[in-house]
Amino acid sequence: MKLTTYLCLGILIVYGAGAAVYALSGFDLLLFVTAGNLYLYRALLSLAGVAAAWLLFWVLAFKPLKFLS
Repeated sequence: MKLTTYLCLGILIVYGAGAAVYALSGFDLLLFVTAGNLYLYRALLSLAGVAAAWLLFWVLAFKPLKFLS
């Protein structure tokens, strides 16, 4: 479970870096990596949604932030 959480966190960090490159330069790095294949592009974008859903579940189920206050 810890490995899955780290993997999902890594996926979201990579997508965030790609989004920053797109926002700052207008170059879509993910579309370049997928060589313009829109089906693969959309599949990788859906992977970001799954990773975000997993992290949301992890935060709600295990409450890792409750000792911060």
